[in-house]
Amino acid sequence: MLKKKNIAASKASLVLFLCQMISALDVPLDSKLLEELLQPPTITQQSPKDYIVDPRENIVIQCEAKGKPPPSFSWTRNGTHFDIDKDALVTMKPNSGTLVVNIMNGGRAEAYEGVYQCTARNERGAAISNNIVIRPSRSPLWTKEKLEPNHVREGDSLVLHCRPPVGLPPPIIFWMDNAFQKLPQSERVSQGLNGDLYFSNVQPEDSREDYICYARFNHTQTIQQKQPISVKVFSTKSVTERQPVLLTPTGSTSTKVELRGNVLLLECIAAGLPTPVIRWIKEGGELPANRTFFENFKKTLKIIDVSEADSGNYKCIARNTLGSVHHVISVTVKAAPYWITAPRNLVLSPGEDGTLICRANGNPKPNINWLANGVPIAIAPEDPSRKVDGDTIIFSHVQERSSAVYQCNASNEYGYLLANAFVNVLAEPPRILTPANKLYQVIADSPALLDCAYFGSPKPEIEWFKGVKGSILRGSEYIFHYNGTLEIPVAQKDSSGTYTCVARNELGKIQNEVQLEVKDPTMIIKQPEYKVIQRYGQVSFECIIKHDSTLLPTVTWLKDNDELPDDERFLVGKDNLTIMNVTDKDDGTYTCIVNTTLDSVSASAVLTVVAAPPTPAIIYARPNPPFDLELTGQLERSIELSWIPGDENNSPITNFVIEYEDGLHEPGVWHYQTEVPGTQTTVQLKLSPYVNYSFRVIAVNEIGRSQPSEASEQYLTKPASPDENPSNVQGIGSEPDNLVITWESLTGFQSNGPGLQYKVSWRQKDVDDEWTSVIVANVSKYIVSGTPTFVPYEIKVQALNDLGYAPEPSEVIGHSGEDLPMVAPGNVQVHVINSTLAKVHWDPVPLKSVRGHLQGYKVYYWKVQSLSRRSRRHVEKKILTFRGNKTFGMLPGLEPYSSYKLNVRVVNGKGEGPASPDKVFKTPEGVPSSPSFLKITNPTLDSLTLEWGSPTHPNGVLTSYILKFQPINNTHELGPLVEIRIPANESSLILKNLNYSTRYKFYFNAQTSVGSGNQITEEAVTIMDEAGILRPAVGAGKVQPLYPRIRNVTTAAAETYANISWEYEGPEHTIFYVEYGVAGSKEDWKKEIVNGSRSFFVLKGLTPGTAYKVRVGAEGLSDFRSSEDVFETGPAMASRQVDIATQGWFIGLMCAVALLILILLIVCFIRRNKGGKYPVKEKEDAHADPEIQPMKEDDGTFGEYSDAEDHKPLKKGSRTPSDRTVKKEDSDDSLVDYGEGVNGQFNEDGSFIGQYSGKKEKEPAEGNESSEAPSPVNAMNSFV
Repeated sequence: MLKKKNIAASKASLVLFLCQMISALDVPLDSKLLEELLQPPTITQQSPKDYIVDPRENIVIQCEAKGKPPPSFSWTRNGTHFDIDKDALVTMKPNSGTLVVNIMNGGRAEAYEGVYQCTARNERGAAISNNIVIRPSRSPLWTKEKLEPNHVREGDSLVLHCRPPVGLPPPIIFWMDNAFQKLPQSERVSQGLNGDLYFSNVQPEDSREDYICYARFNHTQTIQQKQPISVKVFSTKSVTERQPVLLTPTGSTSTKVELRGNVLLLECIAAGLPTPVIRWIKEGGELPANRTFFENFKKTLKIIDVSEADSGNYKCIARNTLGSVHHVISVTVKAAPYWITAPRNLVLSPGEDGTLICRANGNPKPNINWLANGVPIAIAPEDPSRKVDGDTIIFSHVQERSSAVYQCNASNEYGYLLANAFVNVLAEPPRILTPANKLYQVIADSPALLDCAYFGSPKPEIEWFKGVKGSILRGSEYIFHYNGTLEIPVAQKDSSGTYTCVARNELGKIQNEVQLEVKDPTMIIKQPEYKVIQRYGQVSFECIIKHDSTLLPTVTWLKDNDELPDDERFLVGKDNLTIMNVTDKDDGTYTCIVNTTLDSVSASAVLTVVAAPPTPAIIYARPNPPFDLELTGQLERSIELSWIPGDENNSPITNFVIEYEDGLHEPGVWHYQTEVPGTQTTVQLKLSPYVNYSFRVIAVNEIGRSQPSEASEQYLTKPASPDENPSNVQGIGSEPDNLVITWESLTGFQSNGPGLQYKVSWRQKDVDDEWTSVIVANVSKYIVSGTPTFVPYEIKVQALNDLGYAPEPSEVIGHSGEDLPMVAPGNVQVHVINSTLAKVHWDPVPLKSVRGHLQGYKVYYWKVQSLSRRSRRHVEKKILTFRGNKTFGMLPGLEPYSSYKLNVRVVNGKGEGPASPDKVFKTPEGVPSSPSFLKITNPTLDSLTLEWGSPTHPNGVLTSYILKFQPINNTHELGPLVEIRIPANESSLILKNLNYSTRYKFYFNAQTSVGSGNQITEEAVTIMDEAGILRPAVGAGKVQPLYPRIRNVTTAAAETYANISWEYEGPEHTIFYVEYGVAGSKEDWKKEIVNGSRSFFVLKGLTPGTAYKVRVGAEGLSDFRSSEDVFETGPAMASRQVDIATQGWFIGLMCAVALLILILLIVCFIRRNKGGKYPVKEKEDAHADPEIQPMKEDDGTFGEYSDAEDHKPLKKGSRTPSDRTVKKEDSDDSLVDYGEGVNGQFNEDGSFIGQYSGKKEKEPAEGNESSEAPSPVNAMNSFV
């Protein structure tokens, strides 16, 4: 009778549980819906139960919770209310329950030891945290002791005791010497679990003064050191060998208690000579495989993740050549409480029923206690809808006031478990979450799934209509899913149209329309065909398609399931593929694939490339099919097949392919069985049970495959139990409370007999549950409901038929359904690297709170405002995903000088978790963009007006604008560059004192404190006077520049001297100086003062073959200098090799020059005959300027030249000073007449070689001045 009552009670519990599963509401994961629904508090993050803190740092006790409305927080300490307002050192984080104790501001961690508990409360209930025990870590000093030296006889055992101070947590022990080197350990010398150092037998090399035991306290990052221990080993004439004796543990037996899930460590260390070897066994059983490890030279037995099954007697045996000794350790495994079924949140409608179940196990069996809103349920306010039955609370006809948070506490002497689960009673009218007028497109004859995601409380009823005024949809042609989805298994063209979903409950009604379009399928109406082509021929494959007019197809060709070769011989047309000049490599299978957005079709053909036929032509072809197939030697699992080959057709048969047909399960479908060499005509075939076999044979040669032979007679094998189980078994939850077990079904061929079914078994991993099994029909999926969220399950699927079961299947691990992560990443920090790049860090969330497979973290970030404009605008949030358990990421592409916000969320397979609090950061200034425009207006003779717009992206605070400009001559060469800095608040500038009728190029950019931005350029021209004639300026006809400048510095270098000339624009009566030095040298510049206001100077005493740098300056003008020029003196040799001498144009040019010299000599000869001589030296001596003295090295004279006119200068090229006026005090005949105008040079004997050896740029001819033609080199390098 009692047994019947128990059965009835279990049936009632099952019915009640099923009722709970049916009546409990599923809340869709719609963010907008979740924000609107009221919800009791849920603890999302809390500190560990045993919380050891660093006494030197602030104590942070975490307590985070969510709810609607947001919960408030309170704390208890040691069971009484903890008023944080009365303690100035304790603060609570805003919008959080996390406490921060400011130890670093004068507090003592010891004063805050105790048991803390957090309560999160709103109008719907109160959730509580675990009891959090706060203890500061301790790292005490070693007690002082006097250590006597250890005198040990060689071969004896020795134990060096460590006895570390008791710390919290316990320290890590290791032995080192004075040099901080770890002491070597071996089977003879090793450290025990208690930290002592054991010597099974000592050797003379063990003598030393510095055996030091160290204790490392990781929590406070400190290391304590024991006084050094001295060991002196004295030798005897003979060393006596000894049989093993256990140093630890002592005696023959001992006991050990360990908790379930922990690591079991058992130790045996023995003395003896020779050194004993340790072996471990378990009496009456085997050591657990895959969980057993040996450490410390097999002296320590380590078993991980112990369970009650690991209880028993473990024996260690120490053995050497003289004997053995053993010790038995009796191990008992106890267990702190662990969950079998933790209570889960319950969402109900008014008037519905439900249950909360709390089941836990342990050793000893834990006690179950219920609390309501943090108060023991026995003294909690009465609720008539609630009834407590042991580990179950039953709710009947709940009302909205029944909402509360319930706590289940399971405890025994080894610990406790605390779980919060709320009951949320909601009364909500229906809502449809699927977007209105959503368009669905499917191909005809395929399924169509129309969504109608909904929510309401009580649960709404769903109805579907077609058209605006259509009738309700019913019948077998439709499938109505639990989640509101309408399935049309075989959609036709007339299925297109508008479908209306209606959701209603007692609180209201709502409807939504969706659109369905059914498209014609894509078809290949002309498929590519098998082709045999001769080498170097041309072949074409056709692929003509038909498709729905609203779909855009794409056609792709493949060769051997890979891309076509990158070869211009392959021509892809609209409906075909053509291969030109075919080679042997083109042999293969060609596939035409047609894709649309909704479907895909393909067709293939084989191309066979053969050699060109010889003369006379030999016909090569595929072989004729084999014939006369015969079956002999019939057995249950094998049979012999023989045949006669057909004609080879001039190409030997290489192999035969045997295929079979299963007339019982797949009539008309032929499968590959095996293949044999072309010389073989008989084969022994393996058979499977319960198959009606027919066979055929195909012959193969180099040309291709023959047509199949006629089928053999049929042979039906006897049925048997399955030989194999389903493959690809998986367990993946589709909802947080289910486990979907799927597998690949066996084919009829694999079934081995009639009545194929599957035995599906599952049990929760790491829980002492029995297997739950169910036998299902020949399907490929089974759904287990009512599972906890994301827990591992052991799964196996076994095939069976009417004759029996398949072999025992292997187990696979699956997981029940995922749910959204519960916790947001904490401690989000942003490190701004530069104006466009930042690095974000965060702490990883606890893996238990992920509630699914961790996929990574998402960082949402967006620009709040630009700091330069102070204007806000809507900016789309940017999202960066970082895969895996990363805790940092880079944010590129930021805008400089802007304010940003970001938050971080954890992602699992179900979706995203809550966002971390928004973190604000700012980017520093960057360089600005270019000014928005630059306009040049109001040109006059000597001025231009510039107007500009500020940069579109200032990227900071503008400090100034930089304007640079320079003139451009008629050959588009650029003159000297002038730079002006303009205040940032200006938007226009009148540039005065410019040259008339001159084109200028302007470069304009903006600056911030970081640097200059991109520049924009513009050109403009000053105007001429009204008559179109250049108006001369005051003085010498030149407009005075806006700034003094020295330009066009040119050099004409010989071997030991160089003539330097320049052009000057600025105030008159300026004293110039020339600075020079060896190029690339760090030596100070040498300075030479120019006598008078001349624009040339001769540098003497230079080193031949040396590169020099030179620049010209003007004194009295803020030390204004020209840009540097570099020249090289000639080498000390009679002649130079010129690379261009081999060029044709240069040879022609030299011939022309030679002709010109000949004419010049003739003219000079005629003039000499007409007049006398005039001494240049006398005219040069008349001048006091030492810089223009003669340059002849032997006697200082130029020699004498004939001239028809007495005392007139011999001009090789005239030049005026830079102010375009001839100075009265200047010499009428000087070096400037020879060297300046044409870059004159002098030979070592002082003779003038003029323009023919010039290396530098030729000065421009100005006004009505005359100038000779430039040298070939100067003609390319001249600047006007």
